[in-house]
Amino acid sequence: MRTWFNLAGSGLAALILLSPALAVAQSGASPPELVAKGAALFSENCQTCHGARMRNPQWGIDLRQFPGDANTRFVNSVTYGKRQMPSWEDVLKPEDIEALWAYVSTGDPD
Repeated sequence: MRTWFNLAGSGLAALILLSPALAVAQSGASPPELVAKGAALFSENCQTCHGARMRNPQWGIDLRQFPGDANTRFVNSVTYGKRQMPSWEDVLKPEDIEALWAYVSTGDPD
């Protein structure tokens, strides 16, 4: 049987382990690994319309101008499509869309 101390101790351990992730989340910054995954997904799936590395888009909007506080709008647009943009719901997993958001909201690192 677990005691309150054991539960508190395990919660404290989890908090200590998650504290770097919490700090990143609170600062609004995305982990570099997530941004890199987003960059790779962008290159594979998005650059045809939105330009290589979000530069000189041929068909889509300039994602470098996308509002950094519009995560829900971004997720909905990618998931369900918008205007001429098709839905990517059957292609990208939610964690892929999260990685794309990390890349777009952070901006291309180079």
